[in-house]
Amino acid sequence: MKYSIQRARPTPRRAYFPRTAAAIALAGMLSACASAPGFHMPVSQDMNANGSDGKYVDATAAMPAISITELDLGLVTRLAEARRSRQDKDAHQLFNAPGAYTVGAGDVLQIVVWDHPEFAAAIGPAQGQASAKPSDPASGFVVDQKGNLQFPYAGKIAVAGLRVDEIQQRLTVALSTYLVKPQVTVRMASYRSRQVYVDGEVRNPGTLSLTDVPLNFYDAIARAGGFGENADQSDVVLVRGDDVHRIDVPQLLAQGLNPSKLYLKNGDLLRVASRDENDVYVMGEVNKPGSALPRRDGRLSLADALAQAGSVNSNTADTAQMFVIRSRDGTPQVFHLDSRSPVSMLVAKEFELQPKDIVYVDGNGLVRFNRVISLLMPLINAGLTAGVVAK
Repeated sequence: MKYSIQRARPTPRRAYFPRTAAAIALAGMLSACASAPGFHMPVSQDMNANGSDGKYVDATAAMPAISITELDLGLVTRLAEARRSRQDKDAHQLFNAPGAYTVGAGDVLQIVVWDHPEFAAAIGPAQGQASAKPSDPASGFVVDQKGNLQFPYAGKIAVAGLRVDEIQQRLTVALSTYLVKPQVTVRMASYRSRQVYVDGEVRNPGTLSLTDVPLNFYDAIARAGGFGENADQSDVVLVRGDDVHRIDVPQLLAQGLNPSKLYLKNGDLLRVASRDENDVYVMGEVNKPGSALPRRDGRLSLADALAQAGSVNSNTADTAQMFVIRSRDGTPQVFHLDSRSPVSMLVAKEFELQPKDIVYVDGNGLVRFNRVISLLMPLINAGLTAGVVAK
């Protein structure tokens, strides 16, 4: 019997290249599917100090682990009550009875000494006539920058900080040295010493003069032309001296506090914020990612923000993973809402967002898988093309 020995022909190496490239791509694809960077917020379980399970955003090199607060009706109620308590405490400090107007530097006084027309010559022939320019002071006696009033025979009288009736009494006493029972009348001719400033989202921002009629909050807004179209009535800042107060007009009305009882003082700055300054950001699996603006009353709930973003994308969103990221005094705070339950929509409606909050809706696992595949397909196609060329 004869045997023939045939040597096996070696398989060309290029036949294995497509398989190798595909294997490498598949391995990379599977490893990437676990993280899907940029499309997933990694959340892990941990133990709280009391021994109960809690959720945390996984730590990275740039950010430590952050605890996640679960949103429910009880928490939303407590947050709303705490916010109202802070606003009540601040608001009651502003509701004080207005004081009487006192004369200051720059004010113009009209002084009449009855039966003595010669005193009228002291203010010139233009007394009682309209000023040529709106910026010109009315005819009368001007209080100088040191708060003094110069009047014939009475000399120099310090009048800054005095009421009109007090000035009238001092002039009567001073003129009694030269006149018998002088009859003196003092009136305000022009208010120029005390002012408040209204800025921001009003139609006519500028300076308003304080008069003997106390200026309240609504009067100041009305004299400034009213709220602008983009005004946030819940965020009105009152700067008084070194203190800064925030006025939430709808909240004051809800508490039974009348803003017309809030009187402004000399030097106050009233600034109405714009709704554009208090927007929030909606990201992730929503139909129209972008910024959401508060309503005209300044309120913006989680449900409102999602509605402005076109609602959640039902095809790609993981409705169990909805987050609100908030920075408070430089410390990040994360809230989580599982929106699969119908009750969660009530929580979203009651949970009020704060300016510059970030609402993030995570994607589901299939979406992350598909996105990783789309990222790796150029690599796989390149490997297959190289294998074909090598044949």
